Amino acid sequence: MKAVHFGAGNIGRGFIGEILAKNGYEITFVDINETIIEALKQRQSYTIELADESKEQMTIQKVTGLNNATKPEDVVLAIAQADLVTTAIGPNILPRIAPLIAQGIQQRQKQNNQQPLDVIACENMIGGSTFLGEEVKKHTTDLAFLQQKIGFPDAAVDRIVPEQHHADSLFVQVEPFSEWVVQAAGCKSAIRLNGVNYVENLEPYIERKLFSVNTGHATVAYTGALQGYDTIDEAMQDYLVVAQLRSVLQETGRLLVEKWGFDETEHQAYIQKIIQRFQNKYISDAIRRVARTPLRKLGAQERFIRPILELEKFKIMPFHLIETIGMIFNYYDPTDEQSRQLHEMLSRKGTEKTIAEVTGISDKQLLQQIKQTVEKYAYKAA
Repeated sequence: MKAVHFGAGNIGRGFIGEILAKNGYEITFVDINETIIEALKQRQSYTIELADESKEQMTIQKVTGLNNATKPEDVVLAIAQADLVTTAIGPNILPRIAPLIAQGIQQRQKQNNQQPLDVIACENMIGGSTFLGEEVKKHTTDLAFLQQKIGFPDAAVDRIVPEQHHADSLFVQVEPFSEWVVQAAGCKSAIRLNGVNYVENLEPYIERKLFSVNTGHATVAYTGALQGYDTIDEAMQDYLVVAQLRSVLQETGRLLVEKWGFDETEHQAYIQKIIQRFQNKYISDAIRRVARTPLRKLGAQERFIRPILELEKFKIMPFHLIETIGMIFNYYDPTDEQSRQLHEMLSRKGTEKTIAEVTGISDKQLLQQIKQTVEKYAYKAA
């Protein structure tokens, strides 16, 4: 069994690679990081370590690497022979790899490879595989083969793999918890991976992860930054940060229970598990990393604005979500392009216009509430 995985970073190696290896796959990692790719080609294995008391290690074998910038033709041939294609490369990069995937699919057709193939985007976004599929279509001449033989099942993935640096460029530390959920209806292949949960309706799981883990992680980052902390684990030792996190997760939790019918007791346990994960002293995740790209995080379909708008439908006032948004608009990291852009927008266009443009919110009352909170935290920051 052969898998092609786009993205040889820590998440690709430390999460997706582990699952694929446990299912007996030979894995070809595709990336433009020549150091990582060369190390994978030469060693054909790497080590994962659990970030907990056990420090348990596992060796991932039967791996190699391809640089899609210098060897695109080899990537095409690998896709033509693959049993599965996955990505963990970042939502913004998906359109860039779509032409290669399209060429790989066309090569499968030329070789008369009739085996159905699933392409699963394991990204922090809603509908990642569907989005990738639409991008691939733009570069495909024979849509019939694509529609008949290639599946783009959406997925939800959850594992904290912090930014890290080791003497061994392939070594990666990961938290013990992981979850990978795939929408079975989108699959064309009969392959089912052990360790992956295939469900008929993925949306509840995507929103549970986005509105709990992603919303929560970002809440800790921006609240912790306001308090002067540098890492998530440091911030989670502050009761004010934990209190804000818990309050935000209670608000998003009410939405998830109301909308999707999650068991309330089970969801409270899920919230507690998230808090414990963020408190893991063996994971030192930089607040700067988690807080980056604030414009994306403030988008209308993202982790803060979308639950706020949906909570309004249930007549639930999201006070703590709005508080966090006030912190985000006042967060500034000169090394992050989106943070600089947001800072410049606020200076040039003013608070209210910037909020409306960035979030897509048109409700005047809600805009005023957010504006007041932004101005409150601007005063505190000053």
